[in-house]
Amino acid sequence: MNSPPEPLAQSLVQSVDWLTIAPPTLVAFVALGVLLADLFLPARDKALLGWFSVGGLGTALLTLPFLADGERRTFCLSREPDLCAYVADPFALVTQLLVLGGALVAALLSVTRRGQDRHPAPQGEYWFLLLSSAAGAALLPAARDLATLVVALEVVSLPAFALVGMRHGDRRSAEAALTFFLSSVTATAVTLMGVSFLYAATGTLFLDDLARRVPTADGQLGTLVHVGVVITLVGFAFKTAVAPFHFWVPDTYVGAPLPVAAYLSVTGKAAGLAGLILVTVVALPSQGDVWGPALAALAALTMTVGNTGALRQSVARPSGAVRLLAWSSVGQAGYLLVPIAAAAYTEEPGPAVGATLAYALIYATANLGAFTVAAWVGRARADNRLVDYRGLYATHPLTALLLAFFLLCLAGLPPGIVGVFGKVVVFAAAVDAGSGWLAGIMAANVVIAMYYYLRWAALLFRGPAQVAREHRWSPPLALALAVTALLALALSLAPQPLLRLTDAGLF
Repeated sequence: MNSPPEPLAQSLVQSVDWLTIAPPTLVAFVALGVLLADLFLPARDKALLGWFSVGGLGTALLTLPFLADGERRTFCLSREPDLCAYVADPFALVTQLLVLGGALVAALLSVTRRGQDRHPAPQGEYWFLLLSSAAGAALLPAARDLATLVVALEVVSLPAFALVGMRHGDRRSAEAALTFFLSSVTATAVTLMGVSFLYAATGTLFLDDLARRVPTADGQLGTLVHVGVVITLVGFAFKTAVAPFHFWVPDTYVGAPLPVAAYLSVTGKAAGLAGLILVTVVALPSQGDVWGPALAALAALTMTVGNTGALRQSVARPSGAVRLLAWSSVGQAGYLLVPIAAAAYTEEPGPAVGATLAYALIYATANLGAFTVAAWVGRARADNRLVDYRGLYATHPLTALLLAFFLLCLAGLPPGIVGVFGKVVVFAAAVDAGSGWLAGIMAANVVIAMYYYLRWAALLFRGPAQVAREHRWSPPLALALAVTALLALALSLAPQPLLRLTDAGLF
C-alpha cells in the first residue's frame, strides 16, 4: 500500500544552520537595530547610526572565512536532502564578499554624505534601507530555488527605489526614483512570468531539480521551457543593466545620492549577475543553445552601447563624472556577460564563472575607488563635471595619482595590472569557447574605452587647478579610498588569488 504524500508544510527540515546563513542574517538584524535605535537616539547622536551600520557590514564580512571549509547547506527538503533552498558554496561566498564589500564602501561614503547633503534625509530610514538591500544581495547568491531567488532580488531592489529618491526636494532624484521603480517593476513582472513557465513545465522550483527535469521536457512542455528561459533572461537583463534594457542607468545614477549610485553600480549589478549565473549555469545548463547565443549577442550590444555612450560625454556637462561612470558601468556589464555566454559552450562551466567573478572583483575595486574620489570632488564642486578635475595633481597629487590608477585599471592599461589581467581572462574565456567574433568585438570596445578613460586621466595633470588645496579628506572618505587603493594595488602586485579563482570549480 502506498504511503500518503508528505504534507508540504512538513517537507522542510526544521533545523537551521545559523552559521551558514550568518552573512545575510547579521546584516538584516543590524538593519532592524538601526531602525529601532533611531527612535530613541537624540538628533545630535544620529551620526552613530552610520558607524553602527559600517560595523555591522564589517562583522558580516568577517563571518565569511568561517564558511570557507566546504559546501554548507540548510533549509533542505526532508524527503530529498540534496534539494536545499540555501547553499553556502565557493560561488556564494565570493559573491557575498563582493556585495558586502561594495556595501561597506558605499556606507563609508554615506557617513560623510549624510552630514553634507544639501537635501538631507532621515538617518534611520536611510541606513535601514541600505542595510536591507545589502542583506538581500548577500542572500541572493546562496539561493538555490527560484522562489528564494526572486524574493532576494526584490529585497535588493525595493529599498533601492527609496534610496534613489532620498534627496528630498530634488526633482532629479524624484524622477530617477520613478524611472528606476518602473523599470524594476517591469523586470520583476517579466521574471515572474518566466519562472511560472519553468515551473509549469517541470513542477519544481529548485535549481538542481530543474537541471534534471528540463532535459526531459518535450513537445509543448519543451516549447514552454524555451519561452520561459528567454523571458527569464529578459527579466535579469533589466536588473543587470544589459542593453537594450539599460535606459534607466544614467538618469538613476545622476539623480541618486552619489553613495547610492556607487552601491548600485557594484552591489546591485553583482546581485543581478549572480542571479543570472544561477538561472543559466546551475538551473538550465541543458538550454545552453538558447541562452548562450542570446547572452553573447547581449554582451556585444551592451559593451558597445555603454562605451559609445561614455564616449559622448562632454567635459563641461553637469554631473559629467557620474554620468561617465554610469555609462562605463553599462559597458563593463557587457564584459561581465562574456564568460557566462562562454559557459554555454564548455563542459565545465566553473572556470568561466570564475572568470566572471574575478573580473567583477576587479571592476568593483576600481569603480568604487573612482566613485570615492568623485564623492570627494563633489563636496568642493557641486556640479561634478569632468572639467572640475582639471589640474587636480597640482593641489592634491596623491588623490590625482590614485584616480588615474583606478581609471587605468578600468581601461585595462598598465600600471593597472589587475585591470589588464581582468581583460585577458575575459578575452580568453571567449576564445576558448570558440566565440572569436565576440572576442573581436570586445577588443574593439576596449580600444574605445581607453579613449574616454585616458581623457579623464589626462585632465588631472593639466592646469589650472579647479579644486582648492584647502579641500580636505574626511576620515570616512579617506578610509574608503585607502581600502580600495590598497586592494587594487595588492591585486596588481599579487594576482594569484584571482588566478586561483578562475581555475576553481565553483559548482
